[in-house]
Amino acid sequence: MATDPAVATTDGEPCDVFIAGGGMVGASLAVALAGLHLRVGLAEAVPLGGPGQPSFDRRTVALSRSSQRILDSLGLWSGLEPEAAPIRRIHVSEQGRFGSTVIDAAREGVPALGYVIGNARIGAALWGALNAARGVALHVPGEVQGVEPAGEYLRVLVRRDAGVLAVPARLLVVADGARSRLRAALGIEARVRPYGQTAIIGTVGLTRGRVGDLAFERFTPSGPLALLPAGADRYAFVVTRRTDDAPATLALDDAGFVGVLQAAFGNRAGRFAAPSPRVAYPLELVTAAAVTAPRAVVIGNAANGLHPVAGQGYNLGLRDVAALAEVIADDVRRHGAGADPGADAVIGQYGDWRRRDQRNVVAFTDGLVRAFGVDAPLLGPLRGLSLLAFDLLPGAKGLLARETMGLGGRMSRLARGLPL
Repeated sequence: MATDPAVATTDGEPCDVFIAGGGMVGASLAVALAGLHLRVGLAEAVPLGGPGQPSFDRRTVALSRSSQRILDSLGLWSGLEPEAAPIRRIHVSEQGRFGSTVIDAAREGVPALGYVIGNARIGAALWGALNAARGVALHVPGEVQGVEPAGEYLRVLVRRDAGVLAVPARLLVVADGARSRLRAALGIEARVRPYGQTAIIGTVGLTRGRVGDLAFERFTPSGPLALLPAGADRYAFVVTRRTDDAPATLALDDAGFVGVLQAAFGNRAGRFAAPSPRVAYPLELVTAAAVTAPRAVVIGNAANGLHPVAGQGYNLGLRDVAALAEVIADDVRRHGAGADPGADAVIGQYGDWRRRDQRNVVAFTDGLVRAFGVDAPLLGPLRGLSLLAFDLLPGAKGLLARETMGLGGRMSRLARGLPL
């Protein structure tokens, strides 16, 4: 990631934290740090609303209970809540097999298991807060081209229209996505394992009635399929197809695609109609070999790029944000103006904190794909029995619900509704 020597380089103002990537996770971290009286820089290559913006597109996200609390603690939830559709029950089943289970918010003592909202709406809230924040320098469009050690700083090289800006940063946060080039530039290897599947996403309406608060997760021979309530008259869907089969599914007209959904779900969710334009994304598992390096931290999809089967991607990344913001805030309280967010002790605390949660979520989502993606004669009945046993086993659903809501293990202040 070396810069072009023919391009002029100028020195920028030093900062305490520089965030590479202003998507869902990077922008969330910048908002969280904005109130700590730190000098924060953020670079994002594609402006909000610009063509090709990879984070704030047509997709929707299912916010977990802990994610909703974090956004509330950051002062964003009141603006998002009117457009967020609550999930109060989740029905899990496998096509053509007996056995199913329902996870219910009322049984878990929470108002909702999660909330569905458009990525673009979250982006508007995050960037609205950033544009009003003091102490946050926005480099948009701007892309981190490289990084060089410089004593107690890293020299972050940001490509702008006018040339390259060299910004000394005590801590560099890598939040530039699953295929992060900057992660590799720091010497952190990542394992990339394609699933051989493609996710097709969009929304669909009903011919009659209203979409309630029930979400569906259904496993089919072609891959998992999810329906999420996205308002009174629409479901958001994620249809997974084998990579070779995805083009044919994408090429279907509206009636043909509705037929695919209806065949997968039957009539349990209603009769579908009027699907939106569909968008496809190849699916793979990306896991970084480490999430810290000298004066650097890797978060979000750059650390763990997940299959969407359980909707954990942004939720896991937002817990990264809350934990990192907390250890930085603690360092500021201890040392005041002498705080060093990139000190080994600070980033070591972060790495130790996040290790268990990240490993558990990767194992859970990958395990679901593997367990329900194997088409073997003996495994089908076993999976049905497993779902039935899970439904009957005391405490099992509660344990799973707490983990998927992000309420298991060590919780951050922001996830408990407390300020940093």
